[in-house]
Amino acid sequence: MKKLYVIKIGGNIIDNEAKLAAFIKDFAAVEGLKILVHGGGKLATKLAADLGIEQQMIDGRRITDAATLKIVTMVYAGAINKNVVAQLQANGCNAIGLTGADGNAIKAHKRPPVTPLGDGGGDGGTIDYGFVGDVDTVNTGLLQSLLEQNIAVVLAPITHDGNGLLLNTNADTIAQETAKALSSIYNVELIYSFEKSGVLLNAEDDASVIPSINPTTYSELKEKQVIFAGMLPKLDNAFAALNNGVSKVIIGKAEQLQQLITGEAGTTILNN
Repeated sequence: MKKLYVIKIGGNIIDNEAKLAAFIKDFAAVEGLKILVHGGGKLATKLAADLGIEQQMIDGRRITDAATLKIVTMVYAGAINKNVVAQLQANGCNAIGLTGADGNAIKAHKRPPVTPLGDGGGDGGTIDYGFVGDVDTVNTGLLQSLLEQNIAVVLAPITHDGNGLLLNTNADTIAQETAKALSSIYNVELIYSFEKSGVLLNAEDDASVIPSINPTTYSELKEKQVIFAGMLPKLDNAFAALNNGVSKVIIGKAEQLQQLITGEAGTTILNN
């Protein structure tokens, strides 16, 4: 099986032109087949504020109303995605930028209103995320045909429902679902790269990286509340990927991409 890297870049790196440029140079230098999944950074929030469109966030997740959907589509699928593709071309890496609608790459369904854990579900007890999509299928044939032409695929976090509706979808989840789907064809390594050096024992100390985490240590760390908030969904995604054919998941600093690939940096997530 050929090796495939599915690499997700965090929004805080997208927001920093110098860091993004350095990351893109490193990504372009990665040998072999590769997919880059990017988030949206703060640009969508800034544009919404400029347009006077109020933004709602719950547990770090954006409530996507109709006006916000237009903004995130413009920003994620347009400005950010095409800027990344252009910079990859400048670094000698042939790339193509896609949303889920392009080539039917990623199909999703609109998330129904959910009741938070511990909520009795009475009046006001549900959360409607709006035009947010949960992934149903990934078009592995399309992605494989591009990868086999040595074209790096750059995925924006916008999917579609097959009935003409675009949906805002969490980029970490897109990375996980894409890695899972392609693991039947390739030996897939999934890398979550962002501003931190990995999963940390102390959130304030970037040197306190936990080298590896398995299900047992994950449970212990959660119980001790060493790991909480934003890192939990990332780790849940990591274990879900490992349980569905992905060979390795690594979490670490975007500036250390090559070291993450060689195992010299970051946190490696293990399934045993």
